[in-house]
Amino acid sequence: MNPFPLEDSVGAWVPHGRFVIEGQPHGPLSGLRFAAKDVFHVAGHPTGAGNPTWLATHPVPTAHAPVVERLLGAGATLMGKVLTDELAYSLHGDNAHLGTPLNTRYPERVPGGSSSGSAAAVGARLVDFALGTDTGGSTRVPASYGGLWGLRTTHGLVSAEGLVPLHPSFDTVTWLAHAFDSFERVGRVLLPASAWSPRRLLVPQDAWDLADPLFAAPLARVRDALAARLGAAPEVSRWAGDQALADWRQVYATAGAHEGWRVHGEWISAAQPVFGEAIAARWAGASRVSDAQAQAAKTEWARIRAAVRGLLGEDGVAVLPSAASLAPRRDAAPAEVDAVRLRTMAITCIAGLAGLPQVSLPVNTPEGEVVGVSLLGAPGSDLALIRLAGEVHASL
Repeated sequence: MNPFPLEDSVGAWVPHGRFVIEGQPHGPLSGLRFAAKDVFHVAGHPTGAGNPTWLATHPVPTAHAPVVERLLGAGATLMGKVLTDELAYSLHGDNAHLGTPLNTRYPERVPGGSSSGSAAAVGARLVDFALGTDTGGSTRVPASYGGLWGLRTTHGLVSAEGLVPLHPSFDTVTWLAHAFDSFERVGRVLLPASAWSPRRLLVPQDAWDLADPLFAAPLARVRDALAARLGAAPEVSRWAGDQALADWRQVYATAGAHEGWRVHGEWISAAQPVFGEAIAARWAGASRVSDAQAQAAKTEWARIRAAVRGLLGEDGVAVLPSAASLAPRRDAAPAEVDAVRLRTMAITCIAGLAGLPQVSLPVNTPEGEVVGVSLLGAPGSDLALIRLAGEVHASL
């Protein structure tokens, strides 16, 4: 008899991830159940990082990742570990070895990645929330694709210890939820208090322009609700100036790839893991990024970071799409998938390069679809940003 009490109706759990660890009684998260993306270490259970060779060549952790420990200590019950795209190096949500979890809102479409199992488990209401990560969009994109709450935390605000890294200078610890109440309760446990109170409303028009037309109405609804709440007229500008956000995306991709190869290149060269085609191509490209190319990217990255933080200041909040489109169909051609990924990453790289928090809230379109609209805030404003997003969502 399988003691694991959940029926995995969406293919979210990894084979070695079916276990339960009860949270401490009477904590602020008592009664909530969560899953952990299979890049977080859980004592006594292997970490697979989405790849069977990684699973076979790394020891079983002897300690929980601090974020897992903290959630258990707050009373949440861990319902095992769920799928990730291999080494978290994708936004799509498929895994060449373990399959593609079901997106219950759009069954014909992918769930998005790399926090694919986290999004699938939450979307199917099998858990109340799920731990994910966001490096280049791996929580914001699945949140948008599945009509969920999700965020990218301020870089470094929540400990990434006990986590299989991808690009450490961009990796953040995140979570997804289907209800705002549980989403915000987790924030109260994991995030420091924030007195941030925005007075200015910013619209990065170049990010809006990258999204499909169905985002126009949801973006406008959130913009107008925020404008009314803040008593502020939107400040519309092109954040990349004379550049394109695609140039910013390339800066992120180059700096991240170089760092990722420094982290994992030795293991990849020695263990010769088999990756899915798209991810294998990414690692091959990462291996060829020169130190000079990386240094040039880092110089530009520092300039972009200062520019974005300067635009927001201490009292600005920006509205932007969480992704560029609905989730691609499960049978979409690779070229179509890649085109969507590049557009989406040109949007999501903004918060990554600037190290800023971004909350994705689900908003209906007039046609009955649901997409993610994001609020981007000042560094460390995460908890206040979550609450602002909740107030805006309630007013729509």
